[in-house]
Amino acid sequence: MNLLWLTWKDKKNPLAGGAEVVNEELAKRLVADGHQVIFLVGGFAKGMPEEIINGYKVVRLGNRWSVYWQVYKYYKKNFIGWADLVIDEINTIPFFAKYYIKEKNILFVHQLCRKIWFYQIFFPLNVLGYILEPFYLWLLRDRKVITVSQSTKNDLLKYGFKKENVNIISEGIEIESVGDLKATKYPNPTILSLGAIRAMKRTDNIIKAFEMAKEKIKDLELVVAGTSEGEYGKKILKMIEYSKFKDSIKYLGKVSNEEKLEKLQKAHLFVSTSIKEGWGLVVTEANSQGTPAIVYNVDGLRDAVKNHETGIICERNTPENLAKNIVELLEDKIEYEKLRMSAWEWSKEINFENSYQDFVKNLN
Repeated sequence: MNLLWLTWKDKKNPLAGGAEVVNEELAKRLVADGHQVIFLVGGFAKGMPEEIINGYKVVRLGNRWSVYWQVYKYYKKNFIGWADLVIDEINTIPFFAKYYIKEKNILFVHQLCRKIWFYQIFFPLNVLGYILEPFYLWLLRDRKVITVSQSTKNDLLKYGFKKENVNIISEGIEIESVGDLKATKYPNPTILSLGAIRAMKRTDNIIKAFEMAKEKIKDLELVVAGTSEGEYGKKILKMIEYSKFKDSIKYLGKVSNEEKLEKLQKAHLFVSTSIKEGWGLVVTEANSQGTPAIVYNVDGLRDAVKNHETGIICERNTPENLAKNIVELLEDKIEYEKLRMSAWEWSKEINFENSYQDFVKNLN
């Protein structure tokens, strides 16, 4: 098949996250099976206009905001009749491909926005996005959809999508699971927060929870890894600087893949307090390295954790409840080792080979 894939960012975009990893791992396998794949995406500073990566082509058009109009024009000029299938990916805003694409088209949805609008987009666009999201989803409700979690499927059903038209594929992770659980942990019990420091990630909740937990576990430490973006990033750096436990907090900034792997292996707990995720990929990555997670009870994170089996899902999404769970799990060595083993075993099932097989079955 010839596949044309519309999404606003690719894996090389500085704002790329887990969704872009999934997209391009699937594309790589499609190419290996003889299909042609072309991504039309938004451009970014110093990004090449066109690039071949692992056999698939990436065409960068416009920027974060103009990409939707630029893709429409580029398709009309270059791609009418080329594709056997067009994938319209909703990553905040859809391309509304059904209204101008002549070929068969489907939706690929990692997650919907809703509350995220108020954390990541400025006023008044955040209010506008929040109001319009149900309306534009209603317009697309007749499309066949591929998504990555039950949480996102439930969201789509609320907006009129038919149950039989929304298909879930398994997720995958880039890194391999460790061969055993003998990897050395940090000398002191250590919590890890890993990922871009953005408002929707609520990193401030992690710092507050750490400070509360440290009152009970005196040698507890916190490692924060990830780029700090904008005003929220500055706020987090100030929180660390002025924390009464700042000597027990290490901020690493952006880390390499090798450093990421090391931190995931050596930490005792991974924590995530996002507003919403498609699937908590970094949770599964942590599990694969022998590190269980404690997460907030939100879309995506609740899919990536089996409560009290592979990790802990907070009863309440508050720093107080997060701190309580951190202390209880770290102090219960038997429960900790049980969760650690189960999380590691489950992570082995979450791979891109399974994801790809699910994906291909739902393209026809």
